Amino acid sequence: MKQKLFISLFVGIALSAVALYFAFRNVPFHDLTAYLSSIQYAWVFPATLLVLASFALRVVRWQIILATFHRIGFWNAFHPLMIGFMVNCILPGRVGEVVRPALLQKRDRVPFSSGLATVAAERVFDITLLLGLFTVIMAFVKIDPDLSIPFGAYRLNRDTLVTVNAQMVKIMAVLVAGIALVSFSRTRTLITRLIWNLPMLFFPAGRPFTEKLREKGSKTVIRIIENLASGFSLVRRPRRVVACLALSFFIWVLLAGSMAVFAVGCPGIDLTFFELTAVMIIVCFFIALPSAPGFWGLWEAGGVFALALFGVAKHEAAGFTLANHAIQMFPVILVGLISAAVTGVNILEVIRERRGQPVEKNVFSENVP
Repeated sequence: MKQKLFISLFVGIALSAVALYFAFRNVPFHDLTAYLSSIQYAWVFPATLLVLASFALRVVRWQIILATFHRIGFWNAFHPLMIGFMVNCILPGRVGEVVRPALLQKRDRVPFSSGLATVAAERVFDITLLLGLFTVIMAFVKIDPDLSIPFGAYRLNRDTLVTVNAQMVKIMAVLVAGIALVSFSRTRTLITRLIWNLPMLFFPAGRPFTEKLREKGSKTVIRIIENLASGFSLVRRPRRVVACLALSFFIWVLLAGSMAVFAVGCPGIDLTFFELTAVMIIVCFFIALPSAPGFWGLWEAGGVFALALFGVAKHEAAGFTLANHAIQMFPVILVGLISAAVTGVNILEVIRERRGQPVEKNVFSENVP
């Protein structure tokens, strides 16, 4: 596990370092520090409150998704969610996405595959809303079509964003179709029958071999599909889907609002709420790539590029993006650490257990019920 973490961390740091270089290569250090000192940091507090409020809505949304097969209280959902996001901020490879269902399995006996499917369902809602918002905003926000910004060997412009958005919409359509196929019992039955009968293609190898394939392969895949289906079972409940979409909308509105509030105290960031929402979405496109813990580097590259599209000077864009990134990350880390302390969670033990490593003791302290 240590070797995999090291490799993942090395690759992430290398990519983040390259992104940081391209984001800040034309920004003198003196100009960056001068801008950071000019920010009115009193606006950090309301901006942070909006960030934390968005996570409270994430908890409620996760409860709704989980309620299709297992009801849990707000705090039982809150602590794993915050710990998971905190882990994403301090460890590479988005390990927090695995930690969260692992904690849910320990405390609430929710099957790991089902818990992981609910996390995947959240990501589907997030991406769907981001793509929808971006499509709408690009229709109303004016970006100079002739503006082209160099980023390494690439030229980034408005057409690049439109192309990326179109490709992501296609991927989402395929993903949603796959979710629908495993969520409804009739289509899922057909898929599981197909998987169960696939080993028969190897009949020349003899019955013992095909039975072994069924036992080791088909049964495992079918079990995973059934657990995933339970995690995505809310697809069969339109009201809950609508509720999750509405919550997802307000989650991203709060995050955009946090950026807009902080921008009030930042010189040179005279953008409208819709323009800052576009900046936030572009940053999300960038941090979808592998990166070091906390998305450092890619976040800044995305922010500098997005703000440049709206005519913000490079040192102001760099300073604002760097400071805003800290506002988005550090409160999550702090609250996640508090949740880990309150619940007695040993994060490294959880990760070892999920990677099949021996665990010397329970991941929860003995005095925690």
